[in-house]
Amino acid sequence: MNRTTLSLIAAGGALAVVTGLATLTAPDGSAADGPAKAAEERPVDRSSLLCPAPSSSDLADTSYTSFTPKSSGTDGKGSAELAGAARVPDEDEKSGKEDGKAGKGDGRAGKEDGEAKPGESVPTAESVGKPVTEEVSGADAPALVGSAEGALAPGWTVQQTTTIGAGSGRGVHGLACGAPDTDFWFPGASTAKGRSDYVHLTNPDDTAAVVDIELFGPRGALDSEVGEDIRVPPHSSVPVLLSTLTDEPQTNVTAHVTARAGRVGAAVQAADDELGGDWLPASADPAGSVVLPGIPKDATSVRLVVFAPGEADADLKLALAGPHGSITPAGNETLHVKSGMTAAVDLGDITKGEAGSLLLTPTEDSVPVVAALRVTRGKGSRQETAFIPATAPVGDRATAADNRAKGSTLSLVAPGKTAKVRITASAGSQGGSAVTKTYTVKGGTTLAVEPPVPGGLEGSYALTVEQVSGTVHAARMLELPEDGVPMFTIQTLPDDGGTITVPQAEQDLSVLQK
Repeated sequence: MNRTTLSLIAAGGALAVVTGLATLTAPDGSAADGPAKAAEERPVDRSSLLCPAPSSSDLADTSYTSFTPKSSGTDGKGSAELAGAARVPDEDEKSGKEDGKAGKGDGRAGKEDGEAKPGESVPTAESVGKPVTEEVSGADAPALVGSAEGALAPGWTVQQTTTIGAGSGRGVHGLACGAPDTDFWFPGASTAKGRSDYVHLTNPDDTAAVVDIELFGPRGALDSEVGEDIRVPPHSSVPVLLSTLTDEPQTNVTAHVTARAGRVGAAVQAADDELGGDWLPASADPAGSVVLPGIPKDATSVRLVVFAPGEADADLKLALAGPHGSITPAGNETLHVKSGMTAAVDLGDITKGEAGSLLLTPTEDSVPVVAALRVTRGKGSRQETAFIPATAPVGDRATAADNRAKGSTLSLVAPGKTAKVRITASAGSQGGSAVTKTYTVKGGTTLAVEPPVPGGLEGSYALTVEQVSGTVHAARMLELPEDGVPMFTIQTLPDDGGTITVPQAEQDLSVLQK
């Protein structure tokens, strides 16, 4: 495939900001008559998503699935499009790993004139409730910059699922394309030998972005100057090999990506010579208590990586929420995380044949942390890995696109009180009718289920999770085994940001009477 736009649908992730004119105070100091009206939730009018380049392997096969769930209050049509971003090779690719230094403001990681041009964009789906898919092969698939408006914006989800049959990183690399932002934390990255971790930076805007990447190991910040002032040209994507940013190889690091100018999408693609690979999405914002949902029942090894970005150390209690309640892992009851340092602990086969979720809570004072799990399935030469970052609750609604007739497992955890959720399996991309089912998740437990499948399914479908009561965190595992290797990928399901709170407003013409 050349570097042109992919013809698939698009529709929401980042919030479109909606504002109203609030009632102003009159000249005599009195407020407008009547009580203030409550704010209301409205569907967003515009969404943005960014998908990194799926692979540099000639053996890669990638499936894109784009989906917008049905939303109330979105009558009418909308528009959506995805365009290929220009790919700027990092210094490692250009020099054949002679020095491997990522580019800085001198243009080594981006064209100095900023004229890298994306592929032409094309309209995509014109309806909601049905996924659309696109298949590409090889190493030339570009990063994608997408936007959606109107009825297609609320809850838009795009999933890219790549299968790599051999070589470093062999396995399934799955990622839910993300919204542009200015700050990302990636605990669980690595600069060790045998591991190639690239952070992909994608700029959706018309002006260049300037990005800094900091790395933190078990003893604190790693010395690096080349991680500063990385320039990402407009409508372009820059891959940066993390091991080239430091001379200190570390098995477990936390990468902190910040945009000092502009905004970017960021995700880490991890490839291991022996253990396969997957995408490592950003952790949820630092918080005193975090939830990592969806550890598979047959996990043979689980590694927890935690980082405390503030000035205080964090002391955390570990609990595994399984199908029957929460237990404390023997020998790993608590974890001390020093400020500015990455802590890692191997939990082994912690699930013992029952799916679970890891809950981290403060033992005393609440100190914000970020966290992620590296999960391994299989044994010997037939192992495969995936990552589970700390994630926010499902909230009003969350969606996982690209589910197949077999191979999907949905994990739901209620860290507090008992909760109820409604699961909708959409129509299939090539046919089938939507199905809805309600589940109850007992407090302190994880419910792992084979999700409902659309009636008469043809093609792939999307799963939409809605909180009916309580608080739920969720993750979806997709299994695509090949040649005896249990290839799989896991995506967490935070709120899709399909609505925004808008204050009620009314005109007050008295302010014009000054």
